[in-house]
Amino acid sequence: MSASQAAESAEVCLLDSSYGPEAASLLFRAYRNDPTFRWLMDASRPGYDHRLRTTLRELLRNHIAEHRPALGLVQNDRLIGIALVAPPERRLEVTESWGWRLRMLLGAGRRATRRYLEFHEAVMACVPTGPHHLLPLLGVLPDYQGRGYGERLLAALHDWCAQDSQSHGIVLDTGNQQYLEFYRRNGYREIGEVAVGPVREHVFFHPNPQPLAGVSG
Repeated sequence: MSASQAAESAEVCLLDSSYGPEAASLLFRAYRNDPTFRWLMDASRPGYDHRLRTTLRELLRNHIAEHRPALGLVQNDRLIGIALVAPPERRLEVTESWGWRLRMLLGAGRRATRRYLEFHEAVMACVPTGPHHLLPLLGVLPDYQGRGYGERLLAALHDWCAQDSQSHGIVLDTGNQQYLEFYRRNGYREIGEVAVGPVREHVFFHPNPQPLAGVSG
């Protein structure tokens, strides 16, 4: 079986609330070498892994608590990719939660919390007006990257978001240079850029993705 055939055979599903621990582990592996998070969590100081785990866990915890959807990519009963989705309807932003801030201060520290809050505010300032789907976190396990699994997850995500006729499109961001062409190739255009220390965070928008295939739930 070719890499593209293997990616096509992976199942995409809407995850239930039990996905937390497995998703937290996946996101840590997917984002550990991400330049944006390395600066936000200050990888130059001891304790980087702990600060990153705390941040991803708390972002995920808040996502689940707000009953926001997550799409999972599964192969051979293993979760290999995930996309957290913030639908257009207004709900409590993670940075507006005092509980989240307190847990971040205790787990990740004051500097990392402040950096993340400033980063989040700057990215959100680039988001166009109107109803949109936002992708706060999107990751594929490192061993499966570059083999078509990212495209498989993104296509299914577009199918799922396209079912909401009120949404104007999808917004996501990345500071990883190797992903820029990937998003452009999949129909995204850049709508903003944010300085994250030495990193340039690119904010992308995909207008009104159209459904291509069903997603199992």
